[in-house]
Amino acid sequence: MHLKLGENSAIVISSPEIAKEALRTQDPTFAARSGTMSTEILWYDHTDMAFSPYNDYWRQMRKICVLELLSSKQVKSFASIRSDEVLKLIKSIKSSAGKPINLTEKIFSSTSSITARAAFGKICKDKDTLVKLFQQGGSLAAGFELADLFPSSKILRLFSSSKVKLWAMRRKLDAILDEIIDEHKENLARMSKDDKGLDQGESTRRGNGESGNEDLVDVFLRVKESGELDIPINYENIKAVLSDMFSAGTDTSSSTIDWAMAELIRNPDVMARAQAEVREIFKGRQVIEETDLQKLKYLKLVIKETLRMHTPVPLLPRASRKDCEINGYFIPANAKVFVNAWEMCRDPKYWTNPESFVPERFENNGMDFTGNHFEYLPFGSGRRMCPGMTFGIAGVPLAQLLYNFDWNLLEGIHRDNLDMTENSGITASRKEDLFVVATPMIHDFSY
Repeated sequence: MHLKLGENSAIVISSPEIAKEALRTQDPTFAARSGTMSTEILWYDHTDMAFSPYNDYWRQMRKICVLELLSSKQVKSFASIRSDEVLKLIKSIKSSAGKPINLTEKIFSSTSSITARAAFGKICKDKDTLVKLFQQGGSLAAGFELADLFPSSKILRLFSSSKVKLWAMRRKLDAILDEIIDEHKENLARMSKDDKGLDQGESTRRGNGESGNEDLVDVFLRVKESGELDIPINYENIKAVLSDMFSAGTDTSSSTIDWAMAELIRNPDVMARAQAEVREIFKGRQVIEETDLQKLKYLKLVIKETLRMHTPVPLLPRASRKDCEINGYFIPANAKVFVNAWEMCRDPKYWTNPESFVPERFENNGMDFTGNHFEYLPFGSGRRMCPGMTFGIAGVPLAQLLYNFDWNLLEGIHRDNLDMTENSGITASRKEDLFVVATPMIHDFSY
């Protein structure tokens, strides 16, 4: 589908075959991203990962993210943080047992705390303010701005009503992130001074993380000062990528857990099977570790089906770097390209009963979310595929919620009438929060 949005050409791809052509066969041609005035201001002139142009700078930053920030070792190092926050979530829900609770709000608070503690370590007193800033920024970035429709008009950009709001938000964001970075630098300098005189074998890599290891800010500062980068980075670049990780890491994880719980409540047979698996495998256990997730085969299917029905980013944004042709259609350079992952995940040509929540559809079919099955792209595909999908682990929180509680909707609300409308934003979160009543499950821990 070819649309004209003001001065911009926009192409919408809703076919897995054509998506494969764009995201794999001609991936370098469609590896660009087109930003907006909102993303340019809030994400530091597009020096982040999500909106940066496809160039040497982007390749270097992605390499840092993949090898340093989001490596398997680094992600595993945050396991204790995730476990601690999940236990806090369970404790919070138990304190309101039998009473209506806003589960959406509790899940979001838990995941934002996990992301903040992993990124900023012990220095995270402004988490709630950051959350509000990114929520407001996401709403503005998802909307239509007249200046974006007519980018050649300097007058529209100059007198944009959103511009003042965006710069006010940017100044608040700067103040918070600058303080976090400055405190990290001061602490690292003090640690370095304390380590002087130690033998190389005695000195270990220390940081501002809660266990004395490196958090994500520490990693970035180390890489920045290493002298090994082809393209030097500055503090603005660090703030840009941290903004990516905090906003995306929180939204994707929380919305996946939230949608999974809503679908399970609407589908009691699926809920019963998922709970039976978790409670049988972990009978007598008080804690579910991330290493235990491989045992929960049905829960994995539930998460896959949740990502199919509620794709985290419904429209995967790309931009063409040059004139090209796909399937006989001419696509001009600089065209905005949107791969409609939401539509492809619900296309009856590829999915039986696509509007039904059926985790069993993923049994024995080998389909995963690594970008190789183009009818199923919850995290994208190709060069611009989300590098942080291993960070947003939904399995442990979901397993704990199913293990520890039975769930019901509020009195008077039938599961068939539960509002499942998706929010119209960059990520497909619930439009209406999920209110439920949790009944604690009494476990026998004598096993």
